[in-house]
Amino acid sequence: MHLFLLLILQATAAIGQIDPAHCRYALGMQDGRIADDDITASSQWYETTGPQYARLNREEGDGAWCPEGQLEPSDSQYLQVDLGRLTFLTVVGTQGRYARSNGNEFARAYRLNYSRDGLLWKSWRNRQGNTVMEGNKNAYASVINDLHPPIITRLIRLIPVTYLSTTVCMRVELYGCPWDDGLISYAAPEGQLMMPPGYPIASLNDSTYDGAHERRRLFGGLGQLTDGVVGLDDFLLTRQYHVWPGYDYLGWRNDSLGTQGYVEMEFVFDRQRNFTSMKVHSNNMFSRGVKIFSSVSCWFKPRLIAGWEAEPVAFKTVLDDRNPSARYVTVPLNRRTAKSLRCRFYFADIWMMFSEISFQSGNTHTHTHTHTYIPVMTLLMTSTSATVNASTSDPPDEANTPILIGCLVTIILLLVIVIFLILWCQYVCKVLEKAPRRILDEEFTVRLSSCSPACDPHYERVFLLDPHMLKVETETPLSSSACGGGYAEPDITQCTPHQCFHSNAPHYAETDIVRLQGVTGSNMYAVPALTVDSLTRKDISAAEFPRQQLIFREKLGEGQFGEVHLCEAEGLPEFLGEGSPLPDRDGHPVLVAVKQLRADATSQARNDFLKEIKIMSRLNDPNIIRLLCVCVSSDPLCMVTEYMENGDLNMFLSQREIESTLTHANNIPSVSLSDLLHMSVQISSGMKYLASLNFVHRDLATRNCLLDRRLTIKIADFGMSRNLYSSDYYRIQGRAVLPIRWMAWESILLFCDVWAFGVTLWEIFTLCKEQPYSLLSDEQVIENTGEFFRNQGRQIFLYAPPLCPPSLFELMMRCWSRDIPNRPSFEGLYQALRPHVNQ
Repeated sequence: MHLFLLLILQATAAIGQIDPAHCRYALGMQDGRIADDDITASSQWYETTGPQYARLNREEGDGAWCPEGQLEPSDSQYLQVDLGRLTFLTVVGTQGRYARSNGNEFARAYRLNYSRDGLLWKSWRNRQGNTVMEGNKNAYASVINDLHPPIITRLIRLIPVTYLSTTVCMRVELYGCPWDDGLISYAAPEGQLMMPPGYPIASLNDSTYDGAHERRRLFGGLGQLTDGVVGLDDFLLTRQYHVWPGYDYLGWRNDSLGTQGYVEMEFVFDRQRNFTSMKVHSNNMFSRGVKIFSSVSCWFKPRLIAGWEAEPVAFKTVLDDRNPSARYVTVPLNRRTAKSLRCRFYFADIWMMFSEISFQSGNTHTHTHTHTYIPVMTLLMTSTSATVNASTSDPPDEANTPILIGCLVTIILLLVIVIFLILWCQYVCKVLEKAPRRILDEEFTVRLSSCSPACDPHYERVFLLDPHMLKVETETPLSSSACGGGYAEPDITQCTPHQCFHSNAPHYAETDIVRLQGVTGSNMYAVPALTVDSLTRKDISAAEFPRQQLIFREKLGEGQFGEVHLCEAEGLPEFLGEGSPLPDRDGHPVLVAVKQLRADATSQARNDFLKEIKIMSRLNDPNIIRLLCVCVSSDPLCMVTEYMENGDLNMFLSQREIESTLTHANNIPSVSLSDLLHMSVQISSGMKYLASLNFVHRDLATRNCLLDRRLTIKIADFGMSRNLYSSDYYRIQGRAVLPIRWMAWESILLFCDVWAFGVTLWEIFTLCKEQPYSLLSDEQVIENTGEFFRNQGRQIFLYAPPLCPPSLFELMMRCWSRDIPNRPSFEGLYQALRPHVNQ
């Protein structure tokens, strides 16, 4: 029973913190889980165009919901959907009325209103304050709009917007997930401006708050503390929304709140709950006077009309003056029951900043009207809670005692079964991790034929796609190009990856590739075994740098066994001597990226780290990140690399527009078409160098291309961007985290840098304004790989970016050829791109 309670605590601890990048499930318009009675409208043209027909990709009735008459610009007709419970809404999809090609009405734009209680309605606006969303351009294609910020609501209204008198019809799907946190509003003092000397002004207000602002206080709404976006370690940096410094945090200065020395916040929930804990994501950049709170006291109110209970829960934190990383602070709430909480957070320094607050609780009432499944563990918890409440409130009649005993026995048996299943699943997962060569599911197998009659007849491997998508057992010839191993890689003793598709090569054997799993969580490179052997037999060629001359500035990234820090390296140019790869610093301090192995790293991670150093020390190309020196004479082991002042290419381009008279006149950061072409050539040059060494990058994308202050691109992959770009990665069946939107269709078996290079070109010429296949969910991206496999003409390609010359898009399409031999090599890509720069 104790084990079961521990499992319950762990399960509840995971509830309430929502990642908007993964909370994208269809809520039931298309498949009918949302009932007709829950879909209403302000009006309808005919019975056959009523709101019940407003279901995406469905054509019952006359094919859509159409409001009555011609829609005027001043009209506010709406389609209303009752989701049945509080929901974290992240995406809206719309279509027009197609009606089997008989209709041609659609909404070119629309607004959203929402309500958590059916009484108070609020208008959604994006992070720039705009309320109108782009709608459809024709009657049949669906348009998917991500909500930035997301909405926490139970009722949603879609209000078509028109600028002319016209007929409008709509079909809709809504995407998100249940809001199990239950929080419906919080109240707090308004955030304040911070003016750090030498830095831009940080506005630490709650800019997406949907409640009231009165007397410098927020109340009655939700905002950035519940949007699922966690602030960065440096509060002046934001997560790609083209907003101001400090945007992700709500912050207060100690002396601005009088002499009380604390910030008081009040939280109101949808119903009475048993609270286990509160998690507060707090900044801790102590070098700028910011720390997590020193202590917190919380009072509880069981009902809205009741008073506050006298005895609070108090919690004192452990302050950290060494690590400036932002972090979650978990406050135990001792299973106190309440519908409202009032918490006082006490200052530990000049400033206190929060970016997210979530609550973990067990419900004290069941929720009947819902369109989603209730987890089994929640049902068990509710049953147990109900039984305990019954036994502690009123003494049961003797006639009911056998029934209660029977219920308890049944619950205990169910708990034993659940515990057994959990332990069995853990055992099976461990077995599968230790035996990756075993076929996980014999029903879904792809047989790969060899590329030569001299090879073994078949090489079997599971195609790790959605089982409902792929049910094949066929023979498909696959050969290699400039592609390295995922599950199967070329035998380098026979041929290089570039030679394999020109000659008859043996079957792929994964034993001939060494993968460097970077200690910061990234797959650094896949390296042929022969190359590794020839390199690692030598000593480390990088010089030992005095670690006391590395001055910590901030943390850039982290993984399971290591971290990447930004440091100032005193005396590094003199240490490296003549021929130093460092650019002229013009008197500025030398900043470097320091990759450090953690003290608790395994011996295998330590060996991989040293092996990575040996190989990195022999990479020498102007477009590959450079290893400068090491600190390996004592622990912790460190490697010191170049630091790129302009960050990664994704962030750089997403903050710029294409160069024009308008950008020059308004001093808007911009890039020219020739800049984009030059960037493309640099990346192809760096990849050509890696390919010449038979290295396979395995994660080529703009997020892993860094820029120095002279806009020289250097390819890297040190896990620096994994937290920032977590939505670019997808965990398939509990295995490795994969960048599926950059991977070739066959990449479950092979990793192809050439395909990823084509996607990277596409990113560059869209100025990284959207994610590849942004209209597809992760599951649909994987499904699309199955269409490439089946090759029946239904596969989806990335569209041609408007900035991209036709000849260059043709080059991208060659990178995405289904058959690997038809893809160009990096040498060919480099030669094809160079003339574009000179035009």
